[in-house]
Amino acid sequence: MDLSKKISLTPAKKKRVQYHFLRWVTTLWNVILFALIILDFAHNNEYTEFIEPIAILYIGTLALYSVEKEFERWYEYHIGRHPGEVYVVAWTALLVGITVAKLVLHNEYRIPSEVVSTYIGVLGLLAITKKSKEFYKELHKEQSGK
Repeated sequence: MDLSKKISLTPAKKKRVQYHFLRWVTTLWNVILFALIILDFAHNNEYTEFIEPIAILYIGTLALYSVEKEFERWYEYHIGRHPGEVYVVAWTALLVGITVAKLVLHNEYRIPSEVVSTYIGVLGLLAITKKSKEFYKELHKEQSGK
C-alpha cells in the first residue's frame, strides 16, 4: 500500500520528509554514540565492545545524509541548511573533553580506535561536502557569467 496516495504527499513533500528523517536518524545515532563513549570513559573501557557497531551505524547514516544533501544541491533542490561543521565541532569537543578529563582525573581510559576512526570519517565527509559545495558554486558562477 502506497502511503503517499493515502496522505497525498507531493514529490516535494516526500523529499522533505525523507531529508528530515535522515537528519533525525543521524542525530539519534550521534547522541547514542556520544552517550556510549561518555559511559565507556566513566567506566574505564567497560563498554568499548559496543562502540564499534554503533559507530558503524552512525557513520553510515551520516554518509547517507551527506550524500542526500549533495544530490539535493546539485539537482537544485536544497532544503534549508544544517551545516556539517556542527558534527565536527561536537566531535572535537567530545574528544578534547575526554582527553582533558583523562589528564585531570588521572584516568586510565584508552580512547578506542573506533572512536578515532569515526572522528576521521566525520572530518572526511565534511571535507568532501565542502569541496563539492565549492565546485558547485564555482560552476554556477561560471555559468551565470559572473
